[in-house]
Amino acid sequence: MILTKLPRTLFCLTAAIFLSTAALADHHGGDHESSIKMIDSNTFGIDASEIQSIREQMQAAVDGGFVSGNIILVGNDEGVGVLETVGTQGPKQTTEMNDQTLFRIYSMTKPIVSVATMSLVEDGLISIADPVSKYIPEFANMQVINEETGEITAAKNEMTVQHLLTHESGLIYGIFDPESDLGRQYFQSGSLRFDITALELAQNLAALPLRFEPGTKWNYSRSTDVLGAVIEVAAGKPLDALLNERIFNPLGMDETTFYVDESKADRIANPIHGDMEDPLNVRPMLSGGGGLHSTTEDYVRFANMLLNGGEYNGARILSEATLKSMQQKFIGDEVNRDAFFFGPTGDWGLGFHLQPIPGADNDGPFNFGWQGVGGTVFIVDPVNNFFMLYMAQVRGGPRGAPMDLTLSQRAVYEAMLD
Repeated sequence: MILTKLPRTLFCLTAAIFLSTAALADHHGGDHESSIKMIDSNTFGIDASEIQSIREQMQAAVDGGFVSGNIILVGNDEGVGVLETVGTQGPKQTTEMNDQTLFRIYSMTKPIVSVATMSLVEDGLISIADPVSKYIPEFANMQVINEETGEITAAKNEMTVQHLLTHESGLIYGIFDPESDLGRQYFQSGSLRFDITALELAQNLAALPLRFEPGTKWNYSRSTDVLGAVIEVAAGKPLDALLNERIFNPLGMDETTFYVDESKADRIANPIHGDMEDPLNVRPMLSGGGGLHSTTEDYVRFANMLLNGGEYNGARILSEATLKSMQQKFIGDEVNRDAFFFGPTGDWGLGFHLQPIPGADNDGPFNFGWQGVGGTVFIVDPVNNFFMLYMAQVRGGPRGAPMDLTLSQRAVYEAMLD
């Protein structure tokens, strides 16, 4: 069945659970009111026993050595009904994970940059039909490589801003395809460097062939990094200033930045396995595809804005019509989806995944959002009027965690549907 009406039976959560989460919500590093106002979890059809079950799975992930700590949150415009935090911020840290812990959110940067792009569209500063070469001339006269034969031919289709938003650009991620000839060319072009700007990275990538004709396939890629460079040119300002102006300042997201001030070092989450980039190391790269750091409390503001039709706390970021246009199916039946993470299921919009909600088919309705390779995810479900966040910090390690960015979504939906 499609979950459309959640039970509204109200009864008190245990005092321990409610007081612990409320205490977390009271703290905020900025000078404004927290985005986390606790309400009864039954607003979402989730009772105390179901919260306890979710918490046990989170604790099992910590006890099993998969993560040092994790956070799960479910809310809507009325408030937050579920906020559970387990464990510590890192393997050598004693500070408990909380709503002010700073995470490398990696690709959860992409929806933010996509929203900023569409705000520029609304203001007439850019069009999704524009060729990328209008802003970065090096993308004119692109070539396409046949990786089976090595043959390189002139591209027939011109790469557009829409292709960047939908990952149909012909670009790739070298780190996800290190064995291919094109993947090696990406490494050689400096695709992993932080000592160059996003525009310089885009110009380097423009000198390489595309994997396919723009608009013909979906392939996760450096598209949003290039998009970040495009909107810097279109707006005439650096990406950090642009995001501050159009998203972060209006929403009060004062903890979401490309690099973290040293005064906040003790709030940075770290993985048990492997190493991650040091958020304190400020460099020229402002990666639109994966460079931001944020807190759970801060990202609630962005997710709530999306659930509320483009507005949060009186600040309108996008019109409802523009936001709805971003949730349309852009892969469709004509685009090759062999590389699509979800196979035949779901689709892709202008910067978001589109996944059928429980009980729906591939015509929808969908939730939308995206995840970060470091263990974070958010989804927004307008039909059932909620958003959720799962925040952890992972880099490799053993498989089979009892709670992660995928299982968290399943756990929330199962609790609502029970």
